[in-house]
Amino acid sequence: MNKLFEAAKEVCDFMAARQWKFCIIGGLAVQRWGEPRLTQDADLVLLTGFDNAESYVDTLLDRYASRREGAREFALINRVLLLTATNGTPIDISLAALPYEEEVLARSTPFEFTKGIVLPSCSSDDLFIMKAFAARPKDWIDTEGIVARQGNSLDHRYILSRLKDLSDAVYRPEILAVARGILEGKPWKG
Repeated sequence: MNKLFEAAKEVCDFMAARQWKFCIIGGLAVQRWGEPRLTQDADLVLLTGFDNAESYVDTLLDRYASRREGAREFALINRVLLLTATNGTPIDISLAALPYEEEVLARSTPFEFTKGIVLPSCSSDDLFIMKAFAARPKDWIDTEGIVARQGNSLDHRYILSRLKDLSDAVYRPEILAVARGILEGKPWKG
């Protein structure tokens, strides 16, 4: 079994046993929806809310090693917990609290990443939104891969509506403009 899938399954099983709401995002989700590429870590989103994030973080830190000093404080401030699975694989867990993040989790579906490894992952639309919002060069390349593989099945109206709200919140209108262009088939110009 692939070490990355094994680590993702381990952490997902841990969260599922507690009936937490979570799903796979990032590079592993790109393998489902976009042009597959190498990734070194497993990215997940976990619904914690704002008021109860500490209990989730503490429970995870009781089970898994952190990848940085002050991991608890870092996670509560930056809303991402950086862990290491028992096999040494890096795990990044985004702490979700916003209504859009709840929507991402509600829209997630199970996917068999490899034989016997079925994990919940975000939708192709939500992956496009998250990648566009991150707006790093590798994320724009991933959005192009999502469009190439998913084509007309992407919900442009949903994507642009959610992405407008997010980009307006951080005063980054260029994110929406680039994303619209990619959805229309225009190549990203890094």
